[in-house]
Amino acid sequence: MNWFSEHLNIASLWVKCKNCGQGIFNKSLSMNLYVCPKCDFHEYIPVEERLKNILDKGKYKELYQNVISKDFLDFEIKGEKYNTKIEKTILASGKSSAFTAVSGKIGGVPVNVGVMDFKFFGGSMGSVVGEKFYRLAMSCIDKKRPLIVFSASGGARMQEAIISLMQMAKTSAALALLEEKNIPFISVLTHPTTGGVSASFAFLGDVIIAEKGALIGFAGPRVIEQTIKQKLPDNFQRADFLKDCGMVDMVIHRKDMKKTLENILKLLWNQKTD
Repeated sequence: MNWFSEHLNIASLWVKCKNCGQGIFNKSLSMNLYVCPKCDFHEYIPVEERLKNILDKGKYKELYQNVISKDFLDFEIKGEKYNTKIEKTILASGKSSAFTAVSGKIGGVPVNVGVMDFKFFGGSMGSVVGEKFYRLAMSCIDKKRPLIVFSASGGARMQEAIISLMQMAKTSAALALLEEKNIPFISVLTHPTTGGVSASFAFLGDVIIAEKGALIGFAGPRVIEQTIKQKLPDNFQRADFLKDCGMVDMVIHRKDMKKTLENILKLLWNQKTD
């Protein structure tokens, strides 16, 4: 092993907190649920780790893996086709889309869970996110299961244009069907939840939970400041700010998420079996 490789391997053992700049041992970060031990900043957590943290015994069954984006518009940017970008992202991430749909149990209660992945096209909502969300919601109706979705998104996917914007109506319509059947939808907003996702299903939960420190809103604070030419409060659009304004029901630390979901399910849903 040469000097460069040796030092590269050593450097890969550490990560720098995006909030306080503290160097954190990778293993320690994962053991702490990807929360900075110094400033308590909630770092990005891989989808699999989030699911293992909230589902009983960390077990789940993934659904709809064969649903993959298509290039409806023959979109190209900087000489690269959208189809090519999709293929590269799937290979790099090991995931088929920005939305992972699973079934499992929380506190013994069968549930359907969706998790958005910000590292897949910035968690942007395109046709596949909308389709997987719809199928997951319909499965909740069919099997009489609560729906829980963890949102993390930069907004609608520009490569799919109006088709991506249509998913706002599609996901909202699916939730209206859940409401008719008195099946609860728990929406969990993580960092960041913005754009078309925040303007549709993310804020339609029977209970809306925000993960501690999450940035939540439609347009980002920098865009708003540039538009209104005014300085915004430092905590503007952060989880606690939204709770104080009555936009979310509670702000929860990641380590308390499973227990919180268990308690909510006990209150909203007393059916223990399918």
